[in-house]
Amino acid sequence: MFKHLFKLIWNKKKQNFLLITEMFVSFLVLFAVFSMVVYFYQNYKKPAGFDYNDVWVATFSMPEHLQSNDSVNLFAEAMRNSLKSMPEIKELSFTSMNVPFSMSTNGTSVSSQQKPRVHTNIFEVEPTYKDVLSIHMVEGRWFQKGDHVAKLRPVVLNQKLKEELFGSEPALGKTLGEENYKTGQFEDRFKVIGVVQNLKETGDYQAIESGVYRGMDSGGLRWNNTILLKVQPGADAAFESRLFKTLSNMTGTSIEIEHLEKKRITKNKLALVPMIIMLIVGGFLIINVAMGLFGVLWYNINKRRGEIGLRRAIGASGSAVSKQLIGEAMVLSTMALIVGSFFAVQFPLLHVFDLPASVYVAAILLAIVFIYLLVFVCALYPGKQAAAIYPAVALHEE
Repeated sequence: MFKHLFKLIWNKKKQNFLLITEMFVSFLVLFAVFSMVVYFYQNYKKPAGFDYNDVWVATFSMPEHLQSNDSVNLFAEAMRNSLKSMPEIKELSFTSMNVPFSMSTNGTSVSSQQKPRVHTNIFEVEPTYKDVLSIHMVEGRWFQKGDHVAKLRPVVLNQKLKEELFGSEPALGKTLGEENYKTGQFEDRFKVIGVVQNLKETGDYQAIESGVYRGMDSGGLRWNNTILLKVQPGADAAFESRLFKTLSNMTGTSIEIEHLEKKRITKNKLALVPMIIMLIVGGFLIINVAMGLFGVLWYNINKRRGEIGLRRAIGASGSAVSKQLIGEAMVLSTMALIVGSFFAVQFPLLHVFDLPASVYVAAILLAIVFIYLLVFVCALYPGKQAAAIYPAVALHEE
């Protein structure tokens, strides 16, 4: 049976080559689309690692008349006391501008004995940062008052950075080096005091990034003019208006108040844009492939009415004729998938785009199943039409 199918395909190799090429290109496009879909889905399934509900972000500028660190710290303490006096605010924390779901980034390179250079995000935070976001500790402890006076600055790592730097070894008590931009050398500057669960700070669909948290020192408040506020559930626009007025009166500068939940939605929408574009392109391609395949099979039936009539005249059943046409289409798709799979397998082998191998494997399987289903559906109706051809009519027309 297969030998006969290959012989029929070979006799029309030029026409079939175009079909194989069309299905090969379709497979590659579907592989790319499914890779993105699987990648986003795997990221979406991971836990957030923190609670962003009822958390607001307030950004401001320090008044220009504050010159010394002492005056800045006194002003920040007065602001903290004023805000905490509001019953709607449960907790607050000054932090750097790269809060969760923001467009701001702050990066550095750190090193350990196992890894000489690892790029990571760095977050300047206060001890209350953990309580505002309900962060879960995996090892060790969070920051305490007085940690910033230690010789080596205490830091907390997320699980991803801990695994990159130390693998399965414990991280507590170990030192990290940071690059000295004047000399270009890495010098021991940090001591690990804790490890926290990974936080999906870049959105639900993006990969978790490495992160190191370090306590904000007395001079950090001058440059870190962002406050995270944990508010009571149900805090409304009236309270937001009072909060805005309070901050504006204290700073005399422009104030911006955002909700982490809304920032998360915006961040997720931006992440989905490339996937939506890929889905649209892939959808148009699949429609064109389906129409082309359906048209070619229909054309083949009309061209091969004499052959089909002869097969029916010598005893072939209608179902056998239908299976033959469907079988030819499936063999053509198998040829295209073998070539396409060869190229697709190179992605996990060569670590292209540095995605997990499971993403590519799942995308290959999904693309194969989709192509087979598409070809089967497109060949099914023409196959039934071929099975309905009467031998006498077909031979009479010839």
